Amino acid sequence: MAATGTAPIQVFLDPASAAAGTDELLTAMLRANPRISDLIFSPGRCLQVQMNGQLIALEGPGIAHLTADDTRRIASQLIGNNKAAITMLREQGYCDISYALPGVARFRVNVFIQRGSCAVVMRVIPTVIPTLSSTGAPAELRDISGLRDGLLLVTGPRGSGKSSTLAALINEINESTASHIITIEDPIEFLHLHKRSTVHQRELHSDTPSIAQAMRAALRQAPNVIAVGELEDRDTIELALEAAETGHLILSTLTTMTAPKAVERILGAFSAMEQDNAKERLARMLRLIVCQRLIPCADGERTAIFELVDGDSEELGLHPENRTHRSTRKNSVQIDAQLERLVRSGNLAQDVALSHAVDRASLSSKLSTTTKPRLR
Repeated sequence: MAATGTAPIQVFLDPASAAAGTDELLTAMLRANPRISDLIFSPGRCLQVQMNGQLIALEGPGIAHLTADDTRRIASQLIGNNKAAITMLREQGYCDISYALPGVARFRVNVFIQRGSCAVVMRVIPTVIPTLSSTGAPAELRDISGLRDGLLLVTGPRGSGKSSTLAALINEINESTASHIITIEDPIEFLHLHKRSTVHQRELHSDTPSIAQAMRAALRQAPNVIAVGELEDRDTIELALEAAETGHLILSTLTTMTAPKAVERILGAFSAMEQDNAKERLARMLRLIVCQRLIPCADGERTAIFELVDGDSEELGLHPENRTHRSTRKNSVQIDAQLERLVRSGNLAQDVALSHAVDRASLSSKLSTTTKPRLR
């Protein structure tokens, strides 16, 4: 049955039962509600899921709190004989893997050690590749098929749907151009079939020992497009810029709240002596930053909102000396403007809008000029 707010969801399986394997447990949890996005297994807690950003318990006959042995068994069955993941868990205290439940779902899995025991978080990956229209992304993003080189970034906080947007961008290129696409992922989430393009997907640890090594290898594999899960460190950023400069289109994500913060994060990866050169290179190669949020609306669902910022936009500060070429595209799609529209239409509470705003004071001032509509 469906949950209201944070009320428990009913599920019918005893997780402590020796007869209940991990696959059976996962299947029962997913069947409890189709909107579940994450499964969480923690010692001392009941089965938990996330749905529309809310943490919800699963209850049912025979359902008991998980023990350390339960979570260790679940982790072991998920990891299987993946030696790289076992080594990483032992040496670094966590590992990322993908897991498939044939005919049911795929997952991005993080197993980690806490208080000497295992905990597991599993993100449910839709079996259908997202499209730009299904994510709610602006129609302007279809122009990506016309890009031949440069750097395109998808940014936002954790859990804002960046991976889905990145997959939708890859799918758009795959459907509309005859390109060679190489993805480097940790782990592989969406499985892309060859369409007009040829897509090769490489997974960290199982297909390559490091993202940096995979990117160096990709430059010798004749790709048109290289998609990297996230620009996490200086080496990855340097290689992404190098690949963009040599005629490749680079797609990646950054966990930042705004486009200027993304630029700051990239430049901050370089030393003070390297800053000017890095800024000049980024100014030449940055094509577009997609900023996004997932917003909890009044109907209990979450909706994605986006802001598009061109690489030569004034707010990024990469072209202070060249005002004639500054873009105004960012003014057509802005996060705070969309939040304001949602509040005025009655689909979003004002306090929620302000908590997600880029400029909280400005949005608060605009919303105070009229009476807030009653939430439906």
